[in-house]
Amino acid sequence: MTNPVVRDLLARSNRLGADPANTNYAGGNTSAKGVQTDPVTGEPADLLWVKGSGGDLGTLTEDGLAVLRLDRLRSLVDVYPGVEREDEMVTAFDYCLHGRGGAAPSIDTAMHCLVDVPHVDHLHPDSGIAIATAADGPELTVKIFGDRVLWVPWRRPGFQLGLDIAAVQRDNPQAIGVILGGHGITAWGATSDECEANSREIIAGAARYLAEHGRAEPFGSLAIPPLPASDRRARAAVLLPILRGLASTDRAQVAHYTDDEVVLDFVGRERMAELAALGTSCPDHFLRTKVRPMVLDLPPTAGLSETVARLRDLHAAYRDDYRAYHQRHAEPDSPPLRGADPAVVLVPGVGMFSFGADKQTARVAGEFYVNAVNVMRGAESVSTYAPIDEAEKFRIEYWALEEAKLRRRPKPKPLATRIALVTGAGSGIGRAVAHRLAAEGACVVVTDRDAHAAETVAAEIGGPDTAVAVALDVTDEDRVAAAVQAAVLAFGGVDLVVNNAGLSLSKSLLDTTVHDWDLQHDVMARGSFLVARETARVLVAQGMGGDVVYIASKNAVFAGPNNVAYGAAKADQAHQVRLLAAELGAHGIRVNGVNPDGVVRGSGIFAGGWGADRAAVYGVPEEKLGEFYAQRTLLKREVLPEHIANAVFVLTAGDLSHTTGLHIPVDAGVPAAFLR
Repeated sequence: MTNPVVRDLLARSNRLGADPANTNYAGGNTSAKGVQTDPVTGEPADLLWVKGSGGDLGTLTEDGLAVLRLDRLRSLVDVYPGVEREDEMVTAFDYCLHGRGGAAPSIDTAMHCLVDVPHVDHLHPDSGIAIATAADGPELTVKIFGDRVLWVPWRRPGFQLGLDIAAVQRDNPQAIGVILGGHGITAWGATSDECEANSREIIAGAARYLAEHGRAEPFGSLAIPPLPASDRRARAAVLLPILRGLASTDRAQVAHYTDDEVVLDFVGRERMAELAALGTSCPDHFLRTKVRPMVLDLPPTAGLSETVARLRDLHAAYRDDYRAYHQRHAEPDSPPLRGADPAVVLVPGVGMFSFGADKQTARVAGEFYVNAVNVMRGAESVSTYAPIDEAEKFRIEYWALEEAKLRRRPKPKPLATRIALVTGAGSGIGRAVAHRLAAEGACVVVTDRDAHAAETVAAEIGGPDTAVAVALDVTDEDRVAAAVQAAVLAFGGVDLVVNNAGLSLSKSLLDTTVHDWDLQHDVMARGSFLVARETARVLVAQGMGGDVVYIASKNAVFAGPNNVAYGAAKADQAHQVRLLAAELGAHGIRVNGVNPDGVVRGSGIFAGGWGADRAAVYGVPEEKLGEFYAQRTLLKREVLPEHIANAVFVLTAGDLSHTTGLHIPVDAGVPAAFLR
């Protein structure tokens, strides 16, 4: 970065974007105008740097800026065809770019170039939108700000809105910014610091007015108090798989659960359903949350069967209403219906459930609805909440420019939207499986008896939107139930289960103790059963099918020396595959196994003493054991944890959609272990 204008713009953007009171995630945009030498002519060029389409202010970098020539941008005024064709101007922005690279210019580029001030901020603060959505927003703007901040009536973002704001700024030199009806705020300044100060003045001024003049309890009295925390989360864990299945009717979704104070207060208030039906207003909000949420109209004390039945009825009604909304407003050239399932579900006493194509999208949808709740509270506390009308919402939601943005998204990875739970994932095969599934798009719950190892692997994979760690002793029935509940609360359910946890003790029959036998059967036979049983409850409740994969062993079918407890436990696992495939197939759940052999390098089992024992049995140095195993195979290749992970991926990625009850050998070819 060489231009100080860019340095100051990024610093300002990051400061503003770091505080959700200023703007929501990926919401708003900032810009700066300045001079930089044109490398072609060697002459100074007047440029605009503006946050590009889809970027986030809090994490904005130079690569996220669109860089455009101001002279060419301002020439667009002369060819502007009018508001009925203003969408064409977005394509024209591409002809104003300076150099290659950078982000795609957003629809708000016109606002930033036409306002004739060096620095401009466009933000979506809750306090500002509360004034923008109040029925008497113009009067409140004057009352709060006098003539320092002006009112601009609602207009869909675009070139004409940029012209409108530019005219207000030009005709009111004393003004520092505007309230955009139904939308947000825009501020400007001669310097970056002045622009930021003006943005903060508008945000703080609106917030201060709401705090000083807002009436208490604008949502009405508390009709349904929240359940105690443990009961609330238990109820959420029961409802989540059902809700996720419903919300995935058109396409699979990941879920996010929110039970913070703002949400619990809103969902319990007597006016909640009335206000929720009005929907959100800021375009950034309802693009994420849909036009309105689905609302459960039962208390959390209602019976589970009654609640589930009501949710199914409400979901069917929501889909009918959403399709009718599309039919009411769609024109011949409107994009087709994208899906009629809710993005947000509100449950009194329990909280909010939000859904999206990945965990981040689901989480952000929930965060945006919290913004919307804050907006409604502010507007209702001093006036009446009056969002933009439904027809305008449709024009935004099914805008051709938004459709084009959706089509530019990269193709989803094979395991996108799938939630995987992997046992024994703190090392070895489990770690490799967790990494591979995450790399292919899955959300992964990394479980291991060693909590620190699980946390390390989850951190290697990424943040909590991708992987979470859960301590799990698979032999403990209560802990298995708790781990599955944690998975459900983290991502909304479970789709892909990998029973990998295991250990081995290499002893002869006469040296094998009852404790040796019980320990290995407890971890592998009992543990796999407990995990399969508990996750099957979720898989069946979701109604989305799923996969269960057992990491068994060559020893499940091959009788080797000094291996009675381990081999018998693995044979138990192998038959569980067949039994569960027969039982769960009716629910679309496929159960398959992988039979590894000789996975020495990177293996937790071999590092824990099994390697030394097996080396002694075969009379080879322990460090040569991998080579020994490789040489006895048909392919003469050593088997690594990554090879087992490859097999798990192949079984679950979709190409083997009609395969269940299968065991895949991953042993480089051991004839004695060929399946018959």
